[in-house]
Amino acid sequence: MSTNTLVAKIWSFCDTLRDDGVTYGDYIEQITYLLFLKMADEYEKNPNYSNYNIPQDYKWGTFLEPNISTKELPFHYHAALTALAESGGGMLSKIYEKAQNKISDPSKLRKLIDLINSETWITDTTDIKGDIYESLLQKNAESSGAGQYFTPRAVIEAIVACINPKPNETVADPSCGTGGFFLGALNHIKSNYSLNRDEQEFLKFHTFKGWEIVPETARLCLMNLFLHALAHGGFF
Repeated sequence: MSTNTLVAKIWSFCDTLRDDGVTYGDYIEQITYLLFLKMADEYEKNPNYSNYNIPQDYKWGTFLEPNISTKELPFHYHAALTALAESGGGMLSKIYEKAQNKISDPSKLRKLIDLINSETWITDTTDIKGDIYESLLQKNAESSGAGQYFTPRAVIEAIVACINPKPNETVADPSCGTGGFFLGALNHIKSNYSLNRDEQEFLKFHTFKGWEIVPETARLCLMNLFLHALAHGGFF
């Protein structure tokens, strides 16, 4: 399925949720919570990827178990959000900090889970799945007026080309929004340089540092970077 088709499929469900008072921003946030669990589940099944230490009782598969009815699903989801927020330091607790379920209708929550579960998010390259999430962020910015957190890609590419970041250099963004400039710098470095192992390690773990004062936006940034295999480093 193409990026545009999948984005349209996921985004169309937002219109259903808006009837229940779920805003565009809340919808993207709920996708973030659930998509992280789905991606972590897929990564953990691949021996070449890390274990993200998701509590056993709240791994993605538990949302699909037949013994959890649709009526009970919101309670399981709430318990999962609480447990993940209290899981300790690092990316996991930052993504789920103060997380809340905004989807009150159990059947609609079930539909969203089934929608995310119907796709294999890491079969293709990480960049393709990252592009899907980034496209959802752009739709959110266009629909909700949150454009201050999402800079158009053409603008990012022009600015990054002027700055011309290089391997083993650090990139800092004091108001990083959803992480667009980080990804622009990442693409620029990968497109213009052949990285050795040490440079790849530095790029993944030490290159990017960012600050964002709006917790919800910082959460979206972390997820955006995770989908591009960059969910490491300093983000505050």
